[in-house]
Amino acid sequence: MPQKQLRIMVTGGAGFIGSHLCDRLVKEGHDVLCVDNFYTGSKKNIRQLMGLENFEILRHDVTFPLYVEVDQIYNLACPASPIHYQYDPVQTVKTAVHGAINMLGLAKRVGATLLQASTSEVYGDPNQHPQVEAYWGNVNPIGPRACYDEGKRCAETLCFDYHRQHKVDIRVARIFNTYGPRMAVDDGRVVSNFIAQALRGEPLTLYGNGGQTRSFCFVDDLVDALIRFMNTANVTGPVNLGNPVEFTIKELAELVQSKIPDSPEIIYKPLPQDDPMQRQPDISLAKKMLGWEPKVPLSDGLEKTIQYYKSIM
Repeated sequence: MPQKQLRIMVTGGAGFIGSHLCDRLVKEGHDVLCVDNFYTGSKKNIRQLMGLENFEILRHDVTFPLYVEVDQIYNLACPASPIHYQYDPVQTVKTAVHGAINMLGLAKRVGATLLQASTSEVYGDPNQHPQVEAYWGNVNPIGPRACYDEGKRCAETLCFDYHRQHKVDIRVARIFNTYGPRMAVDDGRVVSNFIAQALRGEPLTLYGNGGQTRSFCFVDDLVDALIRFMNTANVTGPVNLGNPVEFTIKELAELVQSKIPDSPEIIYKPLPQDDPMQRQPDISLAKKMLGWEPKVPLSDGLEKTIQYYKSIM
């Protein structure tokens, strides 16, 4: 980890993951610029940082160029839940692609290192399990999720072309399902859905038969990985970052029920189009190149997330 104070920009810095990342970077003593258009981010997520001399906020949309002097760029700007990225799919593609072009152009101009927050969704509905970085994926390019899946795939392409053509120092992180405090109650992802439904006394909604799988990484573990990756020289990625412990969605629902007294029953609805049936990262590369693996068990992380939801609902 670097010891000197760096100028670090976090796009999407008021979002769920971005705000936790800003917390850590500020705590480490860096000058942090949080850039967000507040489409899905919230000032509530960064309220604890406001007024600190090494933290500032800039309301800006990354689809437009930005001219600042920084040493590192974490490009996290893009709605990440299906409800939000499907609401305005054209803008989602623009954010992923134009945003990557603008941030890579900035990194090229000022000589900054750029970490691109990619996603496990680049693997689509995978034919290979667990997913390794060398797997090219199985993505429907014209489906309702393609605005996000293909937008992120194109952003990865841009990163490697800027690296090859312009020698930009890049890191590409493929982030798997992440959860924790500050997830929006209405973001539509399974952990937040189940907790919010249970706390409201509503039935927990499973899509399909609940046998589809996900692997859940607590946000603190992910932030550790992102910072470690950014500061590891000569590793461009892509690198899978997530928790390799696999759960069925039904197992997750039952675990949430066990932690919230008097939780309602589970109900079943049809599976959405192109919803992946399996999602589990192979993190061998992260272990080898970054010396990282997650530490927080799902049960412990859920406890912290439930307590956060109780405080805001």
